[in-house]
Amino acid sequence: MTPKEAAFKSLKALAKTTPAILSAILFIGLISAIIPKSFYAKLFIGNVIFDSVIGALVGSIAAGNPVTSYILGGEMLDQGVSLIAVTAFIVAWVTVGVVQLPAEAVILGKRFSLFRNLLAFASAIAVALITALIMPIL
Repeated sequence: MTPKEAAFKSLKALAKTTPAILSAILFIGLISAIIPKSFYAKLFIGNVIFDSVIGALVGSIAAGNPVTSYILGGEMLDQGVSLIAVTAFIVAWVTVGVVQLPAEAVILGKRFSLFRNLLAFASAIAVALITALIMPIL
């Protein structure tokens, strides 16, 4: 394949994926603007397992960048949300992308994208549980 053909193929792939990527970015921005930060504190009840799963679910849906997750996580801790819920939320926020899944599936394939997201979701819960176990020791 010549460099010209490779460039053309790359541009064609970029043109194909751009609408999916833009729609995911716009949807994430909309979710972040609509949902108030105080909403997250009302979701958690103090149960270790339940809070880690809910934190991972909410983080998966409301995906975003790491810097924003740290700010949200700090505010959640200030509102009395448990560390386990905040940890699951932050890890899922950064690694799981339910909103970006269609764009990721177009680029990387459906099977790979689904497996990666399921593994990242399970990892978010595992990291939260491990953090809860380790923190009393530190």
